[in-house]
Amino acid sequence: EVDPSLQALESRQEEILKRLYELKSAVDGLSKMIQTPDADFDVTNIIQTDECSPLTTNGADLDLMLGKDYGALKDIVINANPSLPPLSLLVLHSLLCERYKVLSAVHTHSSVKSVPENLLKCFGEQTKKQPRHEYQLGFTLIWKDVPKPQMKFSIQTMCPIEGEGNIARFLFSLFGQKYNAVTSTLIDSWVDTAIFQLKEGSSKEKGAVLRSMNAALGKTSWLVGNELTVADIVAWCALQQTGSANAAPANVQKWMKSCENLAPFSSVMKLLQ
Repeated sequence: EVDPSLQALESRQEEILKRLYELKSAVDGLSKMIQTPDADFDVTNIIQTDECSPLTTNGADLDLMLGKDYGALKDIVINANPSLPPLSLLVLHSLLCERYKVLSAVHTHSSVKSVPENLLKCFGEQTKKQPRHEYQLGFTLIWKDVPKPQMKFSIQTMCPIEGEGNIARFLFSLFGQKYNAVTSTLIDSWVDTAIFQLKEGSSKEKGAVLRSMNAALGKTSWLVGNELTVADIVAWCALQQTGSANAAPANVQKWMKSCENLAPFSSVMKLLQ
């Protein structure tokens, strides 16, 4: 009669050998992949040949992108906490004003006791307003005690959008940019990295992101390809808010200057002074 403890030991040994075999197979597969030329495939060429219209052109049709809403202004309403202003949304507001006739407004919710003067005037001095129907887009920012930015849109069937990165993606889509799958994925990845690691991560995570940015910006003028994207806007704003800008490596510093030379970033730079 076989000792039960010995049987258990044999079964355990077989399980360990099985796992070792699986591990060896995985390592062999990785080894073959690394030795294959395509394993170090550089997507830079795909990104650079990606066709997209510059932000300065007039071609985006709001009705096409947001749906036809007869007789009504397309209203975007954003709730944000003044203790941590969503800077990227202010840059995007400036870009939208260059493309469309935007009816801008800033309000304070009763949940907030006081808001700094510069945040109340973050859209600049508002000139005399024209009749509402002469505008293409309404952009209302409400300073409110919320855990993270929230956006509501006038289309009834649309769910509210939460999080600075998600709202930034939505606003940037209003420029009508078209990207291939590789470029779109990289843009989304940089936006998430900027929000969750550069802005909210540990010092170790921030350092790793800065190194990755420096490497990417050694190949292209912007984080993804040779045109400004929402990834650049969100990453630049995250660097400003975390105070990591001064410690950034050379390529990142150069890229930051390129961002700051663009007019839409000036409104945020005034807030930071």
